[in-house]
Amino acid sequence: MVTPGVVVGMAFHRGILHEVPAFHHRVVFGRIVPFPSYDVAFAVDIGAGEDLAPTKVLGVDRKTVVDVARELEAGAARLRARRDRDYETSSGIARSVPWWALRPLLSTASLLNGGIGVRAFGQPAHPLGSMMVTNIGSFGLDEGYVAPVPFARVPLYVCVGAVHDAPMAVDGEVVVRPEVVITATADHRLVDGAHAATLARYVRGALAHPDILDRLPGG
Repeated sequence: MVTPGVVVGMAFHRGILHEVPAFHHRVVFGRIVPFPSYDVAFAVDIGAGEDLAPTKVLGVDRKTVVDVARELEAGAARLRARRDRDYETSSGIARSVPWWALRPLLSTASLLNGGIGVRAFGQPAHPLGSMMVTNIGSFGLDEGYVAPVPFARVPLYVCVGAVHDAPMAVDGEVVVRPEVVITATADHRLVDGAHAATLARYVRGALAHPDILDRLPGG
């Protein structure tokens, strides 16, 4: 099923791919380094509103909106059935590690998983990809901001609120239209306000004309 979170995530991804590649980088040993692939993580509800977990879709630049929606649905099903090996392994480690060892463990994971990009502690390289999307609208929330996950070194987090009918001005008249609040958290070491404005303009245009989201490079 194609959800608002998938469509918004694809709009941001296409904007990064076509307009603002600066978002597709991470900081490693003080240097700005590009990600090796365009992977996007989506946070999904795995506990009937009590818990969220990420599932990553690989190579989003080569996939349509429907392709991504299908992979996301399959990933969510694995998580809810407790058949996602990476999530179950890392969750088990987190539960068993004493509190005093968590900080050095996360620092090491940050270097290996998010920085260098190798599998460690049950997590694959770049566990959240180069962008993470969470749809808090599924919980009935209108607006929120995502706190960065330091060890993953993700440059951009996107938060999608609930869709509601709202009054707005269209061609000089007040009409009722669907409205959604979308927020983003970015790594200011990589991008600034000009980058954000360019990306925001692209996203607004893509959401107004979503057919452009299925235009693959070279297609």
